[in-house]
Amino acid sequence: MSLLKSTLLASAAGFAAVAGAQAADLPVKKAAPIEYVRVCTAYGAGFFYIPGTDTCIRLSGRARLEAGYQTSYSRAAGNGDLTGYQGRMRINVDARTQTAYGTLRAFIRLDAGSRSGYSGVGTSGTQQRQGTAFAATGVDGFGRLQQYSNVDKAFVQFAGFTAGRAASFFDFYAHDFEFAGATAGSDMASTNLAAYTATLGNGFSATISMEDPAYRRTPIFSPSINVSNVTTNSALANSGLLLGSSPVPVFIGYTGVTPTRYSTIDAIERSRMPDFVGAVRYDAAWGSAQLSAAVHELNVGNVAAGAGTGAGTNVSIAHTDNTYGYAVQGGVKVNLPFIAPGDTLYLQGAYGNGAQLYTGYSSYTGSFTQSTTTIQGQKFAQYFSDAVINPFTGQLSTSDSFTAVASLLHYWSPEWRSAFFGSYGEQSFTAGARAGQGNAYALYNSLNTVNFGANSVGAPGTRFYNLSQALRDTYQFVAGASLIWSPVKDLDIGVEGFYTQIGVKNGRVIDTDKDPTAYSVARVAAINAGGFVRTTTSDDVFQVRARVQRDF
Repeated sequence: MSLLKSTLLASAAGFAAVAGAQAADLPVKKAAPIEYVRVCTAYGAGFFYIPGTDTCIRLSGRARLEAGYQTSYSRAAGNGDLTGYQGRMRINVDARTQTAYGTLRAFIRLDAGSRSGYSGVGTSGTQQRQGTAFAATGVDGFGRLQQYSNVDKAFVQFAGFTAGRAASFFDFYAHDFEFAGATAGSDMASTNLAAYTATLGNGFSATISMEDPAYRRTPIFSPSINVSNVTTNSALANSGLLLGSSPVPVFIGYTGVTPTRYSTIDAIERSRMPDFVGAVRYDAAWGSAQLSAAVHELNVGNVAAGAGTGAGTNVSIAHTDNTYGYAVQGGVKVNLPFIAPGDTLYLQGAYGNGAQLYTGYSSYTGSFTQSTTTIQGQKFAQYFSDAVINPFTGQLSTSDSFTAVASLLHYWSPEWRSAFFGSYGEQSFTAGARAGQGNAYALYNSLNTVNFGANSVGAPGTRFYNLSQALRDTYQFVAGASLIWSPVKDLDIGVEGFYTQIGVKNGRVIDTDKDPTAYSVARVAAINAGGFVRTTTSDDVFQVRARVQRDF
C-alpha cells in the first residue's frame, strides 16, 4: 500500500512539473490599461478630455421654478387669471479642440419646460408663434397650458466664424439682469446665422453677420384676417378677391376717381434676403461698449387675380415693391467695483425704421403679431406692424420705433443682490399710412358696408377715426426691481416686481374693456353720430415673479 501511494504521488509531481514547464512557454495576456478621465485646464473650470481624444468637453445645466402674479381687470371672454407657473430645465454641452487655426468650438443648449397660466406670467404667445411652445387642448387647458421645447443654441465657432443657432450679434444688454425681460430692448437669444468676427486689437472687435429674417418680422398691417364678408355690387362687378391669411384690400383700375375693381395682396412676407447685421465692440477692464446696425427686407406677395387689364383707364396696380427697414443701436456696460464687487450698469438706446423687433418695443406685450394684449381686460391694443400697404398705390409705408433702457445690478453683500431697471419706447406710423387705410375703409363702406372689426381705422374726419385704436402712435414705460438671495454658489432664490404703462401719444382711444361692442357696424355709426362711448388715454399693470434656480 505504501509503495502504491508513493508511485501515485511521484506521477502527479511529474505531471505538474511538465504542465508548469509548458505554461511557462505560453505568452502572457496583459489586462487592457484603464484610461481615466483627465481634467482639461485650457478652457476654464469644468472641462475634461473626452477619453481617447484631444477634445475638451463641459456639461452644465439649470433647473428653475418660477411663479408669477399679474392683475386681471376682467373675467369676460376667458379672462380672470391672476397667476402663472413654470418649471424649466436647460442642458448645455460645450466641446472645444485646439487646432493650428485656433480653438474649434461646438456649443449646444436645449431648453424645455411646462407652463401654466395666462400669457405674460405663465404661457407665452410669442414662443407659441415661433413654434417652440405647444398649447394644450380642451376647454380648461387651451391657452393656459404649454409644453416648451427649444434648441436654443447649436453653433460652431472656428477661426473667427460662427455658424448655427445663436444669439443675434445685434444685441447687447439683452435683459441680462431681469426675470421677465419686460423692458423695451432687443433680445434675440435664438436665431440662425453665419457670422465672422475680427479681433482688431486693443480690445476692439468687429462682426458682420447674416441672420434669419423670420425671427425679426412683425406682420405687415392688415385691417382684416379674412375679408370674405365684402360683397361686390355693380360698381365692383369685376373684383378679384384673395381669401386666406392676412389679405390686404387694394383698389385697382380707376375711371376718374372711381375704382372699377378691387383685389387683395397677400401680406405674408417671403424669405428672400437674410438680415445683415454689423457690430463694433470694445472690451476693457472698466466694461464694454457696442454699436450695432441691421438691414431688414420687407416684402409681400402679388396682387390677387383679376387685378386689371392695363387697357385704357383700367390700369392695373403695380406690384408692391420690396423695401428695406433698418435699425441702429448703441450700448455701454460699466463695471462699478468701487460701489461693490460685481456691480454693473447697462445703458442702451435703439432706433428702427421698419424693424420694430430690432428695437424691442414689443418685449413686454409680445412679439410676432401686429397687435396683441397681455393685460387681461386691456383697454386697447398696441400696433407693432413694420409697415402698412397703401390701399390705393399698393406700396409699403414703414413705421418708426425707438427704445431706451437702463439697468443697474448692485450687490448688497456677496449673498444678496438687486437689479433696478427701466425703459421707455415709442412706435409711430406715418400720417399718410393711417389716412390711406381710413380712406379705403370709407370707400368700402360706401359700396359694401364692411366691418373690419377692431383693426378698423375708420373714415378720416369722423369721430370714430379719431378714437380708433388701429395704427395709433403709442408709448410704453417699464420700471422694476428685484431682490435675489444666493445662500450657496449657483443657487438663486429671488423675487422681481415691475410696473408697465402703455398709452397713446395723442388724443384718446376707445376703451374696449369697458365698451367691447364699439367696433361693430351699428356702434361705429352711433359713435360718428355723437353717441356715448367709453375712452381712455393709457393702461397700466403691475407684475410680480418669484424664482428658485440652480445652475450646475
